[in-house]
Amino acid sequence: MRVAKYYSWDDVRLEHMELPDIGPGEMLVEVQACGLCGSDLMQWYVDSKAPTVLGHEPVGLVACVGTGVVGFAPGDRVFVHHHVPCFVCYYCRRGNYSCCPTFKQNGIHPGGFAEYIRVAPMNVERDVLHLPEGLPFEEATLIEPTACAIRGMKRAGFRHGDTVLVIGVGVSGLLFTQLSRLWGAGRVIASDLVDYRLARALELGADAVVNPATGDLRAEVNRLTGQTGADVVIVTAGSAAVMEQGLRLAAKGGTVLIYAPLPPGETLPVDVCDLLFSEKTLVSTYSCGPDDTRMALDLLRHGRVQTRGLVTHRFGLEEVAEAMRLAAKAGESLKVVVVP
Repeated sequence: MRVAKYYSWDDVRLEHMELPDIGPGEMLVEVQACGLCGSDLMQWYVDSKAPTVLGHEPVGLVACVGTGVVGFAPGDRVFVHHHVPCFVCYYCRRGNYSCCPTFKQNGIHPGGFAEYIRVAPMNVERDVLHLPEGLPFEEATLIEPTACAIRGMKRAGFRHGDTVLVIGVGVSGLLFTQLSRLWGAGRVIASDLVDYRLARALELGADAVVNPATGDLRAEVNRLTGQTGADVVIVTAGSAAVMEQGLRLAAKGGTVLIYAPLPPGETLPVDVCDLLFSEKTLVSTYSCGPDDTRMALDLLRHGRVQTRGLVTHRFGLEEVAEAMRLAAKAGESLKVVVVP
C-alpha cells in the first residue's frame, strides 16, 4: 500500500509499505479521507516523531476484521479514533481520559495518511463508530475535531447567556463558535487576522467579528460587554502573546480556555495579581474521550454542527507536503483533507 511518510518539514515522501496483518480483535480499514490537524503543522511536535506516517482523523470502509470482532463487517462505513482510555485507572475514574496512560498509545497503524490502517483491539471495542449514510466521508473527518471542541466546552464551565470570545477562527474556532451557540451563549465574538475566516464565523453564528490588524479588539469587546469583558475566552492560537491577550480580555470571574500548546520550554507570563483578585480561571484541554466522539457524531448527523463548506481543500497522498504548506499559511483555507 502507499503511505505518505514524514521525515522533516521539507521531506515528506510517498512510499510503499506492506499491508498490515490483522490479528484477533483487530480491524483493517481502507481510508477514504483523513483530516490534516493543526498538530500536524507543529514542526517541533511532528519532528519528535519522525520518521512517521501522520494523520489521526481517518474515516473509511472496513476491509476485513479479525476473529472476535463483533458489530462490524467488511464494507461498513466507520470513524476511527486513534486514542482510547482504559476506563479504570485513577485518571479515567475522574473523567480525565486524556491523562490515562493507555490513552497516550496510538491505536492506528501506520497513520491516517495511508491507503489502509490497522486498528488495535481496544480502539475497535471502544471508539470505532458507524457512520450514517447521509454523512459524506470528507465531512466525517470533522468528528474528531468537533469532539475535541466539545471537551473544551465542558472544561470551560459555560453558563447560559455567557459572552464568548473566540480568538482564532480556523476550523477549530468555527466549531467553537457553533458549539457556543448550542451551549446557550448570549453573544459570540470572533477574532482573527484573516477576513475570510471572519466572514465564515458570521455565517456560522458569531454576532460580531474583529480583525486585530485593522480594528481594536479590546475596545470592541468592552463596547459589546459594557466594559466587563468576555465571560469565556477561547484561544485556539499557539501563541503566548495571544494567550496573554485572552487573559486581559476576560471578565472578572471569567474563564480562559487554552486550546493550543506552546513549544516545550516556552512559558506563558501570567499576572497573578490580576488572576487572583479578578478570580479568573485559566484552563486547558487536550483531545477527547469516547463520550465526546459520540456526541460529535450525533451533532453532525442531525446538522446541529454545520460541516458543509468547512472542507476547503483536498489532496492525494503524493501531495501531503503541499497540503501541509497550504494549511500552515492559515489563509483562505479551513479544513484540509487527504484523500488516498
